[in-house]
Amino acid sequence: MAFSDFKTIADVQKHYQIKYEEGTFIVSQDTDLPEIFLKDLEFYKETIDVFSSEASRSEIIISPLLRELYKKYYKTYAFWIQKSIFYDQILSGTPDYIFSTKSELGKTVLEKPLVIILEAKKNDFQQGWGQCLAELVASQKINQDVQRPVYGIVTDGNLWQFGRLKRDIFTQNIENFTIDKLSRLYGALDYLILLTKNYTNKD
Repeated sequence: MAFSDFKTIADVQKHYQIKYEEGTFIVSQDTDLPEIFLKDLEFYKETIDVFSSEASRSEIIISPLLRELYKKYYKTYAFWIQKSIFYDQILSGTPDYIFSTKSELGKTVLEKPLVIILEAKKNDFQQGWGQCLAELVASQKINQDVQRPVYGIVTDGNLWQFGRLKRDIFTQNIENFTIDKLSRLYGALDYLILLTKNYTNKD
């Protein structure tokens, strides 16, 4: 098996005895992006059908936005694209993006994965969350700390949904965010990283 073999949240719940709930853990405030980023994004949205394929969504919307976020936190976190993780034969695979703690050994070593971002293939959020939750379970086990929350995002570039796994409880954030309200979306992403940073500072 692999992460992609889990088709729904319920599949992961039953396999790992995880409870499900909905709540609010993201408190978003409008956060401005650099003007040059906004101009580039607007140009591509006006001249390219950015939602016509998974590749265009990834290269024009998702990846640039996450890279811009990473610039704020590169001293504390590492950012990975298509980095394989392995816990066992079931919990293994390649998340689309990972924010992890930064290793003292350098940029080649993956430390604790804290945020997993998954692109919803064919706009299938149900399967996307099944896979993402499995990746969160793997991250939790790799980190060897069930008290430390790990966070997941599933997106098709337009719609962004957030989830959290802490102990044996998976919480899906009630509010979703969209690219049309970019400053609010970026504020949500920024808040999520701050959640992990604040927890780290308490260690």
